[in-house]
Amino acid sequence: MKVTVVGAGNVGATCADVIAHKDFVHEVVLLDIKEGIAEGKSLDMWQTAPINLYDTRVIGSTNDYSKTAKSDVVVITSGLPRKPGMSRDDLIATNAGIVRSVTENIIKYSPDAIIIVVSNPLDVMTYCAFLTAKVDSKKVFGMAGILDTARYRAFLAEALNTSPKDIQAVLMGGHGDTMVPLPRYTTVAGIPVTELIDKDKLDAIVDRTKKGGGELVNLMGTSAWYAPGAAAAQMVEAIIKDSQRIFPCCAMLNGQYGLKDIYLGVPVKLGKNGIEEIIELKLNDDEMKLLHASAKSVKEVMDVLDNMNQPAVK
Repeated sequence: MKVTVVGAGNVGATCADVIAHKDFVHEVVLLDIKEGIAEGKSLDMWQTAPINLYDTRVIGSTNDYSKTAKSDVVVITSGLPRKPGMSRDDLIATNAGIVRSVTENIIKYSPDAIIIVVSNPLDVMTYCAFLTAKVDSKKVFGMAGILDTARYRAFLAEALNTSPKDIQAVLMGGHGDTMVPLPRYTTVAGIPVTELIDKDKLDAIVDRTKKGGGELVNLMGTSAWYAPGAAAAQMVEAIIKDSQRIFPCCAMLNGQYGLKDIYLGVPVKLGKNGIEEIIELKLNDDEMKLLHASAKSVKEVMDVLDNMNQPAVK
C-alpha cells in the first residue's frame, strides 16, 4: 500500500512521520514545491526506522508527481497561511489555485486514490478538490472534525483529571467558530459528561474548542501541526486497514440533516472505499439549528469559490 502526502511543511511532515511510524503501509511519498525540503525531511524520517523499528519506506520528491503514481490515499496539506492584509477572498483564491493544481496532478497519476484535504479554509478547499477531481464525493473529504474533537477531549481530560483514552465525543459543522460540539453525545467511559462536570465549565470548554486553532496561533505565532498531522494520519490508517471507524469528517451532504450540495463536518464511517456511510444523528431542535447556522456560514465561503469559477461576462 502507498500513501502520498502533498506539502512537506509542519503538518504534512508530521502526518508522513506518524504514518511511517505506525508501519501499516509499504511506502510514503512526501512531495513539496521547495527544492530539497521533501527529500531532506523524508531522509531524516527514514533514518529513524532502525531506531523506531518500522519498515515503511519514506521517499521525498520536489514537484515530481510521477513518484506518487498508484497511491492508495493522498493527503493534501498544501497552501499558504493567511497573511496580514490578506482578505478571506484572497486566501481562497490563492489556496484554491494550489489545491486545484495538486488535485489535477494527483488524479493524473493516481486516478483511483482517496483524497483527504487538510488545506485551509478546510471546508471550501475540500469542495475545490472535489470539483477538480471529478470523482465520487465519498473519495474526497476533509480532515477537521478529528482535530477539533481531539482538542475538545483533551480539554475535558484536563478538567476531569481523567485519561483522554476514556473520552468519546462527536463534533459537527464547519471548521472554525461555527463548529458544533455535542455535549449530549459526549461520554467518559460510557458515562454522560453532563453527569461529571458543571454546565458552565462544559460551556467554557466548548468555547475554548471553537477557538482552539487561534489559541495556538497566539502562543506560537503560527498554526498547529502535531495534532492536525496525527489526525490526518488516523484517517489514512482507517482507510488502509478498512477498519470501518467512525470519525467526524468534512463530507459532501446530499440531503442528510436537511442539507444538500455542501461540504460539512458530520460523523462518517471510514473504510477502504473512503466514506462508507454518512451517519445521521437524531439531533434535537437546538442542535439542528446550530448545525444549519454553521452550514450557512460554510456555504457563503463555498459561494465565493463558485463565483470565482464563473467565466467573466463580456
